[in-house]
Amino acid sequence: MDRAGRTDRTDDISRRSVLATAAAVTALAATAAPALAAGRAADRSGAPRADRLVDNRFWVSLKDWSTGTAEGTALVTGARPGLRIKKPVGRTDYTDPHTGRTATWEYARWTAPAHRSAVPATEVIASWNARTPPGTWLQVELCGTYADGTKSPWYVMGRWTSGDNQETDIRRTSVDDQTDGKSTVWTDTLSVDDAAAGPRVVSYQLRLTLHRKPGATATPTVWRLGAMASAVPDRFTVPASKPGPARELKVPRYSQEIHAGQYPEYDNGGEAWCSPTSSQMIIEYWGRGPTPEELAWVDPSYADPQVCHAARRTFDYQYNGCGNWPFNAAYAATYKDLQGVVTRLTSLTDLETLIAAGIPAITSQSFLKEELTGAGYGTAGHLMTVIGFTADGDVIANDPASPSDPAVRRVYRRREWENIWLRTKRYNASGKVVSGTGGVCYLYFPARPSARQRAALAAVGVR
Repeated sequence: MDRAGRTDRTDDISRRSVLATAAAVTALAATAAPALAAGRAADRSGAPRADRLVDNRFWVSLKDWSTGTAEGTALVTGARPGLRIKKPVGRTDYTDPHTGRTATWEYARWTAPAHRSAVPATEVIASWNARTPPGTWLQVELCGTYADGTKSPWYVMGRWTSGDNQETDIRRTSVDDQTDGKSTVWTDTLSVDDAAAGPRVVSYQLRLTLHRKPGATATPTVWRLGAMASAVPDRFTVPASKPGPARELKVPRYSQEIHAGQYPEYDNGGEAWCSPTSSQMIIEYWGRGPTPEELAWVDPSYADPQVCHAARRTFDYQYNGCGNWPFNAAYAATYKDLQGVVTRLTSLTDLETLIAAGIPAITSQSFLKEELTGAGYGTAGHLMTVIGFTADGDVIANDPASPSDPAVRRVYRRREWENIWLRTKRYNASGKVVSGTGGVCYLYFPARPSARQRAALAAVGVR
């Protein structure tokens, strides 16, 4: 039986989209592999290649930020370009649904130009890197254009603050019940309702609204904004890949399980903290972490207080959990000169490319106990950190669902791990068809990566 305590997502379909019937899934899975193989030939007409599954577009350079429509925002120049409030263009009242408090905020806004995706997408996930001083926050919205020419509403993809001051900050939150009959937002993901027959998202715009208290001088600063659009075919299995170079990165090991029962107000405590625990491992791999002052709120008797801190700073008050993907990437990027994105990879070869360049990855997967030898558990959704590959091509993972920090390092069989991570459909313990993540991962890397790291990121579609 899947352990709900170890989830960043659940089998509950209110969280994710699924196919209309299991029969349709089976038919699509059977045809996916040959269709992909046929699509690998170059299309000289200039149309998107049939094997293109993922499209990433991020606004991160001074040139990028200059292309958008600014309403009261100003460019931040220097080594890390971005946006800030220059002169507010309006005021709005916001009633925080998690506190009931209504407050007035002034705001400025920036709207990205429309981006036409190389992939007519069934899912779009936005992510951002920013810092919000106390008394400030930001909202990210997305408007998609469908293949039939119609547009979605402006969907709220997140209301976010990097802090957690109970007096000055809003509660970090996703927004439920957003749909137009063609697509729906499930926590952090815009998903086309009928991936098989409905119109797909062919382009989108992002809108960023920066808020602060009226008359204040503090401002959010945003360094990266973008989205990953994808159309991963429905599949129960994926083709096996050939092992690449062996390498293991020295990543700190943290167990979520030693925090069981701690701070239950954050997703019932540590047993559910796979996502922030994984995030903290990678943040510290890059030499970043919270200060002693930032950890002062944690009970001094608790081991690894930085894991508790990560859980608090990634908690989504609407989702009622720490597994909001963009919130984790945004948390990582609050540390000096660190970037975070949510994307999809299409193979273990992609992961090997990143590992070879010194970039670990946080991956999301779900499986039955018998599907992953050595795990010792089954899960409806779990994050772990890939830190390397053995000479035989097996996956070396820091799995936070371990009884102690030293036990976190695991070696999982390549073929098993590859399939549970990259598939989009699976059978749960009751034989019901449920969703898989289709290669979702978080990537954290320096604001100024090395030439080799830039090349590896470019190879997987991230810049």
